[in-house]
Amino acid sequence: MHRKVIVPSVLAASLLLVIPASAASSGPGAPGIGDPYYPASGNGGYDVSHYDLRLKYQPTTDLLEGTATLIATAKQDLSRFNLDFGLKVSEIRVNGAKAKFATSGDHELEVTPAKPLARNTPLTVVVTYAGKPSELKVDGWTAWQRTPDGGVAAQEPDSAVWWFPSNDHPLDKATFDVSVSVPDGTQAISNGVLQSQTSRLGWTRYNWRSNKPQATYLATLAVGKFDITTDRTASGLPIVNAYSKDLGDNAGAARASVERTGEVTEWLEGVFGPYPFNALGGYVPNVNAGYALETQTRPFYGPRQFQNGANVSVVVHELAHQWYGDSVSVEGWKDIWINEGFARYSQWLWSEKEGEGTAQELADWAYSLRPAEDAFWQVKPGDPGPENQFHGAVYDRGAIALQALRNEIGDEKFFEILKGWPTERAYGNAKVGDFVRYAEKVSRKPLAQLFETWLYTPGRPDASALNPAAPTAKARSAQQSAPAKPAAEPKSWKKIAETNTVHDTEHGAGPGHRH
Repeated sequence: MHRKVIVPSVLAASLLLVIPASAASSGPGAPGIGDPYYPASGNGGYDVSHYDLRLKYQPTTDLLEGTATLIATAKQDLSRFNLDFGLKVSEIRVNGAKAKFATSGDHELEVTPAKPLARNTPLTVVVTYAGKPSELKVDGWTAWQRTPDGGVAAQEPDSAVWWFPSNDHPLDKATFDVSVSVPDGTQAISNGVLQSQTSRLGWTRYNWRSNKPQATYLATLAVGKFDITTDRTASGLPIVNAYSKDLGDNAGAARASVERTGEVTEWLEGVFGPYPFNALGGYVPNVNAGYALETQTRPFYGPRQFQNGANVSVVVHELAHQWYGDSVSVEGWKDIWINEGFARYSQWLWSEKEGEGTAQELADWAYSLRPAEDAFWQVKPGDPGPENQFHGAVYDRGAIALQALRNEIGDEKFFEILKGWPTERAYGNAKVGDFVRYAEKVSRKPLAQLFETWLYTPGRPDASALNPAAPTAKARSAQQSAPAKPAAEPKSWKKIAETNTVHDTEHGAGPGHRH
């Protein structure tokens, strides 16, 4: 921000000598990080490297008390900056000094430090707060779910607003320490490795650590009464799974699915390369929700995922996200295909491994199932729009695109790409275009048109675009009718289709509709 001052040039020069540059030129950080899908998400002007959350939660009242310490760096000269948060704040300190603060919009916390911050200045922000997360509504809904014995934070594209202040966008990833005190007999589940557990005066404190960069929406907290199982993979990774004690008829199927986490991860390492984190697991709380979410190292599974019996396919989907979505995260929410297309395709590869239908058979079935006039084909997986961010086309048409790529470049190069990409982009962010360029580099083939056809062109592509061996539309008929369906529905199709609700809220709309 520049201010025009009419003074003699010599006086102006002398003033510049006594006014710190940061004070003279500093301005407020942007209230959004610049994502066109969600303009209010995230903030500009700083970058967070670590969150330290020290919390106390009372399940009977839903009262959450917290002190959040954010370790960050100013990326510009800052007179003010925003945090994304919705609970009531009592005090904020910036670099040790009390700061002024105000709220605006649904979840903007505007922080004015005691003195302006210079670019590249280390930044420590301490926020003291308290509130009942379930009472906080943003656009009429909440990402905090009450359970009979506690509460759960797990939602996409954002859930942090309900339980800790943050720069709430995948572009600003950080490491986490989450310390939660709960009444004795109650457990607190979060991401990463349980560092310690101590009890004092009727309260038990759980200290969890995530030591690799993690997007804020992938941070999770679940408080309640759980049955907890622990194990280790062959390579020594600790596994922690947790199940609410009151899952009823879904309890057995949930365990029969989630207890295969280690096995599924070891298989996925053969597909995507070494597992990128130092902890594994999953949890199934007693919530009225049918969706699942790839919360980093410890996916959340809604109990209704298991209402028809064991569903290992959903475990495959959420664990695949640990590579595609968690380690390599979207640069913007329009890039959601690099999360969901690959997680769905991993389910097709699991089906292939289990002998319940090859990826090609599943791609053919998904293609032929919907006629050309179906609205499904109007959604562009490479840029679906916020209202269609979790549309079925992002999953199925997105996975068909990968099968088309496999057919185009052959298995050797295709699986080299699936392994190489999470290594090349580990712990960072990426756009769809970055993946296209990487695939071209590895395969040494021009692929832009293939991806343009499957990810960005409305309408159903010709069958020959999926499989060059398929007859062209002209050969089939002048009306470009679909090829005949495969002789039989692949055995795995219905079980995979049951996971189509992985990102549906209890309101029946994808979380992307919130904004």
